[in-house]
Amino acid sequence: MNVSEQRMNDVIELQGQLKGAGYIAEPALTAALLLLLDLGRPLLLEGDAGVGKTAIAKALAGVRGAKLIRLQCYEGLDVHAAMYEWNYQRQLLAIKLLEHDDRSTADKEQDIFSERYLLKRPLLEAISCDEQPVLLIDEVDRADEAFEAFLLELLSDFQMSIPELGTVHAVTRPMVVITSNGTRELSDALRRRCLYQYIDYPDFAKELAIVEISAPQAAGQFARQVVAFVQSVRRMELQKKPGIAETLDWTAALLRMGISTLDEDGAQRIVETLSALIKTRVDRTAFTEEVVARIAAAS
Repeated sequence: MNVSEQRMNDVIELQGQLKGAGYIAEPALTAALLLLLDLGRPLLLEGDAGVGKTAIAKALAGVRGAKLIRLQCYEGLDVHAAMYEWNYQRQLLAIKLLEHDDRSTADKEQDIFSERYLLKRPLLEAISCDEQPVLLIDEVDRADEAFEAFLLELLSDFQMSIPELGTVHAVTRPMVVITSNGTRELSDALRRRCLYQYIDYPDFAKELAIVEISAPQAAGQFARQVVAFVQSVRRMELQKKPGIAETLDWTAALLRMGISTLDEDGAQRIVETLSALIKTRVDRTAFTEEVVARIAAAS
């Protein structure tokens, strides 16, 4: 067996493992995950919100039997919230208890600024694990450029500096998955350090497979109708297109309401379930009974 054939078998094997963990992955994405594992490079996943980027990291952690450590990015995220903080309350208590200690000030400081008073946040936790974890840096585009610059150093050397303790080197190198919804352009420096994969909304076949795995009670013709309906909805001019999570939520809502087929006669009842699928006021006004009946009849 040559290298190319072996690689193809590796892709197929990992695809099967991911499917067992509840994630349907295309060959290109599976190959990118294999490169992440082989090269130890972070994988940057870009795409609209709701296409399943976060689920990829969860599935990878499941396949590898690894701990998933998640850093949720947001506007104003600072280094300490992502890396570490000192437990000031415990330190103050320790200082009080050390008032009558005869040791030097330097010795007292060394005691107070020790690891037992350190609160590990996601980035420090990830490089401190004895066993290789999956580090998910979610929605990195929501953080500012200053935080992104700090992240570059971590991803290059997998170490960080704590002034009171010195440089902390990674015990194991985490498997890093970074997601972005594209709300701002990421730096070329970050992109250079990462493997890259764009995640689009799933096609009919992939979404059907996801529904059948996640909601087996909806398998068959009903699942096909649900997916066809959602795919039609995504082709409309909407503020917020439904993602995979909305598809699954809507499927569950339909089943909970006792709806097992989509047709124009049941349009009123279908409309009653759209709170699980359509998530903005403006978009919701577009789904009259007549529109829903037309989409259902074509599904």
